[in-house]
Amino acid sequence: MFTIDPADPTPPFEQLRAQLVDAVASGGLAPGERLPTVRRFAEDLGLAPGTVARAYRQLEASGVIETRGRAGTFVCLDRDPVRQQAQRAAAAFAEQIRALGLPADEALSIAAAALRAGA
Repeated sequence: MFTIDPADPTPPFEQLRAQLVDAVASGGLAPGERLPTVRRFAEDLGLAPGTVARAYRQLEASGVIETRGRAGTFVCLDRDPVRQQAQRAAAAFAEQIRALGLPADEALSIAAAALRAGA
């Protein structure tokens, strides 16, 4: 999903930062989604850990991602408290569905039926 072009004159940390911003904006990375550790991401991309850390620092400063201590780094939730609660509930639902091994389309159908039943 993320690639660094060594021939591009743009510094690698900026290439990564821009790609992460684009992924968040397009929905490729969902609010509350956990990002790889700095070391893991650096290994995957063939970068120095400091390069990934720099991109993460800039993204955190701009409010795109947040670090939750030892829990890891996550895409920031929406600033609206109602949407934040909904995003947390959706993330918990997604985690539980993955643990159950249900396909995403089936899980979405179940959730849609539950929402219609409550209307």
